[in-house]
Amino acid sequence: MKFEYKREINYYETDKMGVVHHSNYIRFLEEARCKWLKELGIPMEYLEENGYTIPTLEVNCKYLNHVTSGDIIIIRPIVTEYNGVRMTVTYEVIENNTGKEVIKAWTKHCFTNNELRPVNMKKNNIEIHKIFEGLMDNQN
Repeated sequence: MKFEYKREINYYETDKMGVVHHSNYIRFLEEARCKWLKELGIPMEYLEENGYTIPTLEVNCKYLNHVTSGDIIIIRPIVTEYNGVRMTVTYEVIENNTGKEVIKAWTKHCFTNNELRPVNMKKNNIEIHKIFEGLMDNQN
């Protein structure tokens, strides 16, 4: 399942040069990831209610082209690694009108319990595990 999150850039997200401030791209990735999880049927609230979190361990972002207020970006999160405990999400981020790639980015995460101790979803929640395992098979 290919998920796309479309987002219009707000004026307040730009800097003095009129382009999106670099720190906002990390927020955009988080927004897209949360909307994507909701679309998959496992919103953050559901995970938390069931005793799980998915903290971010690493973020990598390479800036390729700028966007400005009013531009629309499309973010496509793709699971590129998953082993039940950790996952890597790679993001395709493009400007809607031009199709230009805006950034190259990935985030690394692990699954934890409420005490922030790593858990193996294959052993602790097979339903959630199957969702992520299925993504590895179906989206690449």
